[in-house]
Amino acid sequence: MTSTLDDAYGLCESITKEQARNFYYGIRLLPAEKRGVLCAVYALARRIDDIGDGDLPQQEKVSALAQLRASLADIGSSSDPVLVAVADSARRFPIPLGAFDELVDGVEMDITGRTYDTFEDLALYCRCVAGSVGRLCLGVFGSRQHPQSAQYADALGIALQQTNILRDIREDFGNGRVYLPQADLDRFGVELALDEHGALVDKDGGLAALIESSSARAREWYADGLRLVPLLDRRSAACCTAMSGIYRRLLDRIAAQPSAVYDRRLSLSGWQKAGVAVRALAGMAA
Repeated sequence: MTSTLDDAYGLCESITKEQARNFYYGIRLLPAEKRGVLCAVYALARRIDDIGDGDLPQQEKVSALAQLRASLADIGSSSDPVLVAVADSARRFPIPLGAFDELVDGVEMDITGRTYDTFEDLALYCRCVAGSVGRLCLGVFGSRQHPQSAQYADALGIALQQTNILRDIREDFGNGRVYLPQADLDRFGVELALDEHGALVDKDGGLAALIESSSARAREWYADGLRLVPLLDRRSAACCTAMSGIYRRLLDRIAAQPSAVYDRRLSLSGWQKAGVAVRALAGMAA
């Protein structure tokens, strides 16, 4: 049984290393036990996301999510290695497995092509697809008793998702998805379009202004979510600070030069990510 569990966790860690470099830079700061558990959480979350982003017809995606939801309801009897690792993790840590159902809800919004009239509508989506992950991570980190710790974890996840949305405006629009709230598009006079080279068009600077405003709003969510950090143990705090720090640095680049996302997908280099992680650990030690 130990060998089976080791194999299951090993698979989850390989998935995380290959497909979540930003996430993995943070969780490397954790003790091995918590690192393995967060890899299991990520591997299952990634599977849910991949169903939404895959090439299956819409109805088959909906069916696949329904099957996964049913597997979650009976996770203890599954032989799937990722679910085996998650089930074992939930026995050892207070992981809110219901948050995976919320993630499924969010991916279903993607599949049905939902659009968002207001930021409040978008925040609900972000809470499903990213706030849920924040609360899952909190179950692994643990925290001092505080009535708002889950709210802070939720807010931090929403902040990270807003950063993803701004980074991926061009790619999402090319795939037929618009996450920017219609109210924001209207306020800044933006009608999304791509030029002949596949780059976003910004004729009068409205899109740049929208991105700057959205970045400022995301920073407020980071400020709220980072209230979680003092409630965590040193290494969990370093992990949280590193993961959020990578995304906040990315957000700063986007805000400083919105046009940088018009024709490419911005990312930090490996050295930049490592630097953020090292500073996070040093800061917690101090």
